[in-house]
Amino acid sequence: MGQKITGVKGMNDILPNTSHQWLWLEEKLKSWLAGYGYQNIRTPILENTGLFVRSIGEVTDIVEKEMYSFVDSLNDDRLTMRPEGTAGTLRAVLEHNLLYNATQKLWYIGPMFRHERPQKGRYRQFHQLGVEALGFKGPDIDTEIIVMLNDLWKQLGIHNVELQINCLGNALERESHRQALIKYFEANQELLDEEGGRRLYSNPLRILDTKNPQMQNMVSDAPKLIDYLKEESLAHYNGWKSNMTKLGIKFIENHRLVRGLDYYNLSVFEWVSTDLGSQSTICGGGRYDPLIAELGGKDNYAVGFGLGIERLLLVLEANEKLPVETITDVYIVNDGAGADILSFELASILRSDGFKVIQNFGGGSFKSQFKKADATNARVTIVIGENEVKQQQVVVKCMSTQEQQLVTLKDVLATVSKYFN
Repeated sequence: MGQKITGVKGMNDILPNTSHQWLWLEEKLKSWLAGYGYQNIRTPILENTGLFVRSIGEVTDIVEKEMYSFVDSLNDDRLTMRPEGTAGTLRAVLEHNLLYNATQKLWYIGPMFRHERPQKGRYRQFHQLGVEALGFKGPDIDTEIIVMLNDLWKQLGIHNVELQINCLGNALERESHRQALIKYFEANQELLDEEGGRRLYSNPLRILDTKNPQMQNMVSDAPKLIDYLKEESLAHYNGWKSNMTKLGIKFIENHRLVRGLDYYNLSVFEWVSTDLGSQSTICGGGRYDPLIAELGGKDNYAVGFGLGIERLLLVLEANEKLPVETITDVYIVNDGAGADILSFELASILRSDGFKVIQNFGGGSFKSQFKKADATNARVTIVIGENEVKQQQVVVKCMSTQEQQLVTLKDVLATVSKYFN
């Protein structure tokens, strides 16, 4: 016997005992997105490495440490398994001229890949829902993004979420702030950890996002970007806040919120949950207008977000909002001459009316077959034996009440249906 091969660390199998939860959530998300006029887009998992270097930024953790990149042995192309979905979506939009005299509201869902230390809800292959609204100047569309997410939490029954927001201004404002940060951190250089020292000149804004408790007081007193924003950026930010306030959406201004990707400008936000034991971001995003031109398009507008599916499922589990698995509606128990063929015929009739049906295969006593039926959480069991075949009747049994009745074949569909109304 050969040695058993195991999966790659941090890349998990989703087994049938939990995959039904994924399918349920995906259907909820698709319906919710359709209600706001978003259309599905699907892009490849593999993209040219340069796409992510240009979009995410060379001095980000993702590009420096986390990307799964390799050189294609056939043609020496440098390729990367997508670490996020926005860059590939914009590449596709620009390549196919989808913004020519048009706006786009797009969504996608699928696996992303980052080489980081696996932990609960955070894996090397993780799944993300992404939403991108392109060609809208805002702040109205920024508001809709928040409104639709606020609506999603209500639909899913999630309550312990907090919205944190900030404004990152434009490139010139960030550069002025960057110089002020460098000057401030240089004066406090002895308090910087190794990571902070490495980022001091390459990306000082990211130091604000440190999780090091020994740096918190120093970072809290650092210059704030809000103080460097000019009239246009402030007007956008204040308009966004005013809209949310008028709509009754609560938020907290977090002036240290910067997000982990270089392409953001103006509005940024995160939805944070406390249901996982500590504050955990389940959704984040914002505006990224400059990325369109950076990737070869004409100046335009863009805003969006990413939502982690694994983390959202954990939050739903903590709130006891995940569905109990029902593998089938009807289980057909059968034994004896002709019972197998009648089982096929009845199953076909029930399936054509939309019922999920499992037939018993491989024989076994009625007792063992009923145990199998119980394991599927079937609401109704149909019993077919030799006598039933001869009389052209079957027993229909409700599994919750144990009520059962003998019915003719022509009445099976109507009898089964009453248990589902």
